[in-house]
Amino acid sequence: MGRLEGKVALVTGAGSGMGAQTARRFVAEGASVMLADMNAAPTEALATELGDSANAIVLDVTDEVAWAAAVDATVAAFGGIDILVNCAGITGMSPLDGPVEPFRKMMEVNFFGTLLGMQAVLAPLRARGAGSIVNFSSINGIAGAAATGAYVASKFAVRGITKTAGIELGKDNIRVNSVHPGAIATPMTSKEVLGFDPRPYLAKLASLGRVGEADEVAQLVVFLASDESSYCTGAEFVIDGGVLAGLSWPG
Repeated sequence: MGRLEGKVALVTGAGSGMGAQTARRFVAEGASVMLADMNAAPTEALATELGDSANAIVLDVTDEVAWAAAVDATVAAFGGIDILVNCAGITGMSPLDGPVEPFRKMMEVNFFGTLLGMQAVLAPLRARGAGSIVNFSSINGIAGAAATGAYVASKFAVRGITKTAGIELGKDNIRVNSVHPGAIATPMTSKEVLGFDPRPYLAKLASLGRVGEADEVAQLVVFLASDESSYCTGAEFVIDGGVLAGLSWPG
């Protein structure tokens, strides 16, 4: 029997990277999954790959009406919702003395997208009598980084709202936790997105000496979504190969 047998999940950012791999892991563990992403083609392709246990929907996480439609579609397809994974997000460079617009955009997608998702699933989770929400933050939701202030601010905000939600929703038996990946080999850490390849540098910062894989993060999300983490809420779970453990001096 799978660790998520009979459960229904709505996963955002499911078209690629950690969101896609999380969806694969969920289905392998017995869940039914609504795959939500802005990019229709890869999301629909993943739904085809996963078979009857998955459906796909286009979702702009900044759109409150679109969130309501995604929740309704999930309930209609699978009978309810037990799990929300807020994985959708954006990144980019944003120096402190640069334009303010990247800061607004990053907060809109990364923070408000997460907040709207939590609000949208409250009714179906309460109807189930329990639930698990997993919000994707970052190691930059725990420690700052130069020239990425917008991303850092948005991920700190996700970490903070996760703790507040964990406190407020405990009475409903709804658990809310955040995951904080370090450098993971996904499109978001690619040269095509960032304009440079950060992975060799970031690998040196990790005590394990490498970047992580999306499936390693997905396995952590499965734990947080499952009953195995039944006493975990309002907490952050770091998966960074040891980057935040401390400085590693040469030699």
